[in-house]
Amino acid sequence: MSPSADNEHAPLLVERRYFTFAEPPKQMQLDCGAHLGPITLAYETLGELNADRSNAILILHAFSGDSHVAGRLSIDDERPGWWDNMVGPGKPVDTSRYFVICSNILGGCSGSTGPSSIDLATGKPYGLHFPMVTIKDMVRAQKHLIDHLGISTLMALIGGSVGGMQVLRWCADFPEMVGSAIPMATTTRHSAQAIAFNEVARQAIMADPAWNNGDYYGGGGPAHGLAVARMIGHVTYLSDEAMREKFGRRLHRNALSFDFTGDFQVESYLHHQGKKFVNRFDANSLLYITKAADYFDLERGGNQLINEALANVPFLIISFTSDWLYPTYQSRDIVSALKKNGSDVSFCEIEAQGGHDAFLLPNRRLDGLVSGFLDRVYHDRCL
Repeated sequence: MSPSADNEHAPLLVERRYFTFAEPPKQMQLDCGAHLGPITLAYETLGELNADRSNAILILHAFSGDSHVAGRLSIDDERPGWWDNMVGPGKPVDTSRYFVICSNILGGCSGSTGPSSIDLATGKPYGLHFPMVTIKDMVRAQKHLIDHLGISTLMALIGGSVGGMQVLRWCADFPEMVGSAIPMATTTRHSAQAIAFNEVARQAIMADPAWNNGDYYGGGGPAHGLAVARMIGHVTYLSDEAMREKFGRRLHRNALSFDFTGDFQVESYLHHQGKKFVNRFDANSLLYITKAADYFDLERGGNQLINEALANVPFLIISFTSDWLYPTYQSRDIVSALKKNGSDVSFCEIEAQGGHDAFLLPNRRLDGLVSGFLDRVYHDRCL
């Protein structure tokens, strides 16, 4: 079903769809050496594909995102998609002009095959029997979806954070299908600090007795461990300036409690974020996806962005001043590699207080950059 709106004030409605491939015995081989199948990817589309199928944009979500990038799944939906401020009719990623695709990644827990999916061999959820997947595997699965949709070249790929890693992986592995690329707030490989934070988050989950070595489906699961893991991650997504502005040292109550229930507003906020996350995300998926991000290393075996097939591909690289998880120097490394390749590269470091999450927040500068870049690519490729 195509996105629809009864009038200009009605919500943009989208439909979640499912694509299944790699049916046995034609399972997909993974980087770890295992074979996996069948594989299902949940995906959503907005806008219409033009006659020559040249206006498709693939949006890649960050680690805890899903296929619901914009609009609402029903009239009663209280919250729109995770990037609704960016994607939609008349917005920077204008769905009255572009055909937008977003799928839940392999290993996820929002409709795509992951550790919470049923293993047909046992009739039970995979749990830790799910094979280790990489960013390369996620992109390989996405290519099957794009082929299924009959699209030979993507006008643009857009993604931030782990989504940006997927953009870069697409450029390295399938450059002939890339019309342009916008990786933002991302890196070619994790720093020791980023790996360290992910490992602490994983250990928080695995230390919860209810994790039960990943075999917790049908029970309560490691709710406390998952909430703590989210709290750890959320701290890395913010910035010192944003936290100082939003919380400072303000108390949650009028006086100190002199116990460990949490006195400060920032503590209450993190507890709220942790509890909310438990209601929508699978703990095992967090383990697998963070490990995939840690394994990602586009510089292993030589920088794979130095590829003559990318020489004519326009890139827009975006970083944010307050992002200390993937600092600007890591985006500059991407720019340097692409310029050595002779690629058409634009780069902007945006002044923003939001930390790593700044790419998800409304920002006029970001809107203008993305809108202007896509407009140029559209006129060059589609008109």
